[in-house]
Order: sequence, then structure tokens, then C-alpha cells
Amino acid sequence: MKKKLAIILVLIAAGLASRWLFRPGYFNMHDDLQVMRQLQMEKCWQDGQLPCRWVPDMGFGYGYPLFNFYPPLPFYIGQGFRALGFSFINTAKILFGLQFFLSGITMFVLANSLWGVWGGLLSSVFYIWAPYHSTDVFVRGALNESWAFIWFPLILWAGKKLAKKEQFKHLIWLAFSFAMLLLTHNIMVLIFIPVLLAWVIYWWYKYDKFPWNKPKLFGQYVLSALWALGLAGFFTLPMFLEKRFTHIESMFSGYFNWRAHFVSLHQLFISRFWGWGPSVWKQADGMAFPVGHVHWLIAIIITGYISVRWVFKVVTKKEIKIKNKHPLMLIGLFGFGLVYAFLMHEKSTFIWLKVTFLQLAQFPWRLLAGIVLFSSIMAGAVYKIWPKKWLVWLLIIAVIGWNWTFFRPDNMGPLTDEEKLSGIAWEMQQTSGINDYLPRAAKWAPISAPEVEYEFFGGEVSDVNTARGSNWYYWQGTVEEKGRLRINIFNFPGWKAWIDDQPAEAFYREDDELGRNQVYLTAGEHEVYFQFTDTPIRKWSDLISLLSWFSLLIIITQRKFKWLPIK
Repeated sequence: MKKKLAIILVLIAAGLASRWLFRPGYFNMHDDLQVMRQLQMEKCWQDGQLPCRWVPDMGFGYGYPLFNFYPPLPFYIGQGFRALGFSFINTAKILFGLQFFLSGITMFVLANSLWGVWGGLLSSVFYIWAPYHSTDVFVRGALNESWAFIWFPLILWAGKKLAKKEQFKHLIWLAFSFAMLLLTHNIMVLIFIPVLLAWVIYWWYKYDKFPWNKPKLFGQYVLSALWALGLAGFFTLPMFLEKRFTHIESMFSGYFNWRAHFVSLHQLFISRFWGWGPSVWKQADGMAFPVGHVHWLIAIIITGYISVRWVFKVVTKKEIKIKNKHPLMLIGLFGFGLVYAFLMHEKSTFIWLKVTFLQLAQFPWRLLAGIVLFSSIMAGAVYKIWPKKWLVWLLIIAVIGWNWTFFRPDNMGPLTDEEKLSGIAWEMQQTSGINDYLPRAAKWAPISAPEVEYEFFGGEVSDVNTARGSNWYYWQGTVEEKGRLRINIFNFPGWKAWIDDQPAEAFYREDDELGRNQVYLTAGEHEVYFQFTDTPIRKWSDLISLLSWFSLLIIITQRKFKWLPIK
């Protein structure tokens, strides 16, 4: 089979998985904020607030630094579709559907390099049609997490290619794809890093290119990691260095406490239950967590076959090399799958207590994303071990047919942008997730939207005019006697004020439970301008990213047109 035909088949498989997204209307999901987030990104775009950090409408309209901490990549891409005239609802659906297609392609790129075209096709279909892939889209509505599926295979492919060929273009691909993952989902990075490290070490072993005999190659990996951090630095660095200014602890307590979200072996490997409800304590979940029967069955068969023939040396090493290029890799992937499955079970509590960074995952069942990756890569080895085309087609039909009913929303009802962004739906989106990145200046989250835009303490004001943008607020009025102007926007590092074009202190008072921006005004006519500006951390981060992207553009251009003497 030619690669072009295989890619067409991958796209068809992705189209079948995303078929419901081509229908009119919208569907219910747990994280029903994708339309709101896209709207906030658009308001940043219109104001020239790039990179977007502060959003004006969320947090009951008090605003908060959403995209200073929430990875923004899918929503930047979404703006491209908005510019083409797509509605907010259709943009969200396109983004959900696009990741099925792109993740299928990136898995084909990886698996094709391991198992050939037929193996690449098989791995791609398994990857697209893994039940957890549907959970992320049609149940949870976890747009960012589903987009992480795109970058996993591409990172592994680039890491493998760099070890084998030591070409600079693979260093660039590794840096770029890892930067995209950093800009897509924070927690998926933590889940993926152990896999990436083991993967790179395996290829060092495979090609005998360990750091002590190939220091130049090791330097290339280090450079790619630093370059990735630079490309994503405008987001990653402020996210880490400024999280202390938010009530981030709320993201790991209550419902989000990891202890409440372990799953049973029956849920992982046996149950055919499928639901759209929440994840709750023990096995009362309204949500399903299957690895996928076809996925784990094929993984066990492959591992058993390889183990018997390789570990127990039923055949010679030469025959094994001909039959299967990577027996150790397959056994390693299966081993990682077992570890991840164990970490999703409550018996692993002692590990979660000892290895505390795991608790950042919030939901142990998020590790299913790793098992999807491992089992899908392994599936492609079927054709390498048993090169029968009919077997590939049989497995493709089996995995799609067995999981077909999982890939659909609970319902798909008619809905317009106007309906989604007004009334009760608007209020729910304003308040949902209000505690996630609540500025620490606020002692607690507000329980209702403010009734007025501003308040003045100390005297009367008249002839007032106001205006507001994504990251600024303008107030003009006449003050009869000096007092204090408070606007209903949370204070956070970076908010500054100007009174009659002169810098003034934007502060919050301890007796204000919501920590809102305030300034002092004297009697007279005044113009007051508040704006959310970059802190030194954000300025340096933006500069690092700008230089990193500029250098990437220069190098790619010169390598294509050969106009710079860089080898």
C-alpha cells in the first residue's frame, strides 16, 4: 500500500470518529467553556492583547488571568477559523474534530517509521478509536487534553529520528512538537515526560549512542529541550513563576482531589459500560474508563509472543531481528502500560503519597492517555510479526466496530452563538471554573456578578463615562471631593493606573474581600485609565519566545533557500 492511500484511510477513520461533529447544533460536556474561552481569546485579539493573558468576562465579569495559566494553543488556532467566518460553536466543534485527524496523521508518521505503511495504518486507527479519546471529546469536552494526542507521536518520532540520523531538522521537529505540547496541556506534559525519557534512552541503546560516546548528540537533545522551552516561554515561564499569585490550591482540593478518582480493574479491562456522567468516589462513576478490549488484548498477545520467542529464545536472535525490529521496545511499552494501569488503582495510593508531583494530575484516570499511546504503537507491530493484510483489515474493523457506540455525544441539540452567549448559559460560563485561577488578592470567589461597574467612596461624582476592553478600563468623571474609586476588576500583578495621563498606584485594600483595583482621586475632573500590563517576568518571557521563534524562522528559511552560511 502506498503512503498516500494509507493517509487517506487514516483520514476516513478520523472522519468516522468525528462524524457527530459535522452535524448542526452543539452537545453537552463536562468542561463546557470552550465557546467562552474562544470568545475571550477573540476579545484579546481585537484589543491587540497578544499574547492573551487577561480575560474580561469570566469570574462573574471580574476577569482573571486565564491564559496566563491555561494553555492557549487550541484557541489561537481557533482564531484562524473565526477569521474565516465560522461561528463560535462551529469553531469549537472544528477544533474537537481536527485533533482526530491530526493525531491520526502524527501516529501514522511515528508507526510508519517503526512498522511500515500497513503497521502505521493500524496504529493510527487504534489511536483514533481508543475509547478514552472519545471520553476526552464527547464526555469531558477536554479540548486541550485531546489536542495533546496530536503531539505525543510527533515528539517520539522526532526523538527517534534524531538518535538515528543526528540531523538538525529532527532537532527542530523535536523542539517544535514539544513546545506545542507545553502550549497545549500542562498535566499531559508531566504524564508524558517519563515516557519520553525512557524512549530516548532506548534509542541511545539501540544505536549505541549514549552521552559518553556521543556527547554531540546529547547536546542536541539538550538544545532541543531548551529551544522548546524558549518557543513556549511566553506561556510556560509566567505559568510557573506567577502561580503563587493565584488560589491554585483550589485546583487540587474538593472534587479535584486525586484520592476520589481511582478506578477499578473491572472498569479498565472488563466493563462495557459507557456514560456521560461525572467521575465520583469508588465505582459509582457516571463516566467510563475502559482501556479498550481490542487494545489490551492485542497488547497482551504481542507481548506474550515476543516474550516467549525472545526471552526464552525459542528462535535465534537473527530470526527475531528479521521478524521484529524492536522486541525490547514492545516489552517496555507494555511494562509502562502496566505501571500506568496500577497508578490508576487505589492500591497505588502509597506511591501517590510518596511521589507528590503525581497529585498534580488531579485525576489518576488521566493516565489512560499514556496507555492509549502505548497500546496503539504496539498494535502496528502486528503486521511486522504476522504480515497478513487480511489481519490488518480484520483488526481495523474490530476496533472501529467494537468502539463505534462510544464515539458519540449524549445529545446534539440545536444551539446558536446568541443562545450560548446570553441568559443563563452566559452566566454559567462566567462562573464555571471561577476558582481555578482566582487572584490571591481576592479572599474568596464572588457569588454574583457586580451590579455596577465602579464605586466611589468619599463624595459625589457626576458626568461619568466609562469604557472597557479585554485588559483595560476607562473612567471619566467629575469628583466633588476627594475619595477612592474602585472598579469591579480583580487586582493582579500587572494592573496599573493613570490619572490624567500621570502614573498612579492601582491597589487593593485588605478590607475588600474581592481584592478589586482602586485609586485615590482628588476633587475635580479626571480621566482614569486602568490597564493590565506585563510584569518583568512576562516581558522577559515574551522576549525569549520572540527570539526563539525568530531563530527558528531564520534557520528554516536558510535551510530551504540556502541564503545564510549555516551548515
